Amino acid sequence: MKQVVIIGGGASGLVAAIMAARNGACVTVLERMQRAGKKLLATGNGRCNLANRRLDATYYHGARAEFVEGIFAQFGLDATLAFFDSLGVSVEEEDAGKLFPSSRQASSVLDVLRYEMTQLCVTEVCDVIVHAIQSQRGRLLCVCGDGRTFEADRVLVCTGGKSSPNLGSNGGGYKLAQALGHTIVEPFPALVQVRLLAPYLNLIAGVGIEGKAEVWVDGTLEGTATGELLFAKYGISGTAILQLSRAISEHTLKGRRTELRLDLFPAQSFDALAALLEQRIAKDARKPIDFSFVGLVHKRLIPVLLLVARVQNLQRPCGDLSRDEIVRIASAMKAWAILCFGTQSWMFSQVTAGGVDVREVDPATLESKRAPGVHFAGEVLDIDGDSGGYNLQWAWASGAVAGVHAAMLD
Repeated sequence: MKQVVIIGGGASGLVAAIMAARNGACVTVLERMQRAGKKLLATGNGRCNLANRRLDATYYHGARAEFVEGIFAQFGLDATLAFFDSLGVSVEEEDAGKLFPSSRQASSVLDVLRYEMTQLCVTEVCDVIVHAIQSQRGRLLCVCGDGRTFEADRVLVCTGGKSSPNLGSNGGGYKLAQALGHTIVEPFPALVQVRLLAPYLNLIAGVGIEGKAEVWVDGTLEGTATGELLFAKYGISGTAILQLSRAISEHTLKGRRTELRLDLFPAQSFDALAALLEQRIAKDARKPIDFSFVGLVHKRLIPVLLLVARVQNLQRPCGDLSRDEIVRIASAMKAWAILCFGTQSWMFSQVTAGGVDVREVDPATLESKRAPGVHFAGEVLDIDGDSGGYNLQWAWASGAVAGVHAAMLD
């Protein structure tokens, strides 16, 4: 019976263990935390957005994002849903194709995965850190920090990236891969809150609105997203911002000028908004300028937007506003530009961009081209997806493919 050791008990590692065991291997999972699957419990705000109906390579990123196509050809959405159905997990669809367990509990997904591992006699060893993978007499040896060793015919590196290190991902897999001769594409945080450079953030911290956000890099539009915008003392978060954070993180790290442009009225054209402002002013020209916009936008945003529009003396009657001032106010509401200067730290990041260069990994089996017998799966590879279930889908699929081939290859 083939001996398979899996380093990392996250989403990809758990599925890899199950698929390897189902295909006849004797499997051991080595997990650095006290319990496997801790990060999985936090996915989807604890609800586990486990996949997305709109599965396509365009939702993935990395130097060679098309790498996912060969993996999804072997274990795509249908296979993923069939896999979870075999474990007793019913799935329901929400907006934008997001798929969740009917229980809306990430813990239930982890429970059935661990139950299946138990049924398949998978050995789970926790509180163990692998420091090296060595080749010895035609086999592989996982050498741990406490002196223990685990021998295997195949080793799967499913260690995740560097995001949320408190949940188990600390970048240790990159060191293992580098020691085996692999190139690491420099990791950076993705799906993470964005830090902004603006003097008024304390005034609007906690304000949440729906709107559109654009990322502009050196004057070129790099991405657009619509959804929640949530201001904070450090900058901004929300669903729209998380979708754009990868580009912001990447370009600010490269020192490029990166800014957000926020549209608070995406359903209206600039001309329509300017006309609306003029109509409001005409209804009661005696109102103070700042009070004239109460009921149109969040009250705490009004003085900031007027500051951005360079409007002074806010207590004067709104009827005194010039046409140029009205145009500037409409511009602030439709294209509020704020300079970005990075993102929050790894501790707040949901996903890691970068990782093991996929050009050095077999696109069909996920076996290393540098170290025979070693496979990679999940976030440790230079593949990351958009928010909405894409990263867990990659974890399940890559883990399954690596697990099957590790068990079956000679």
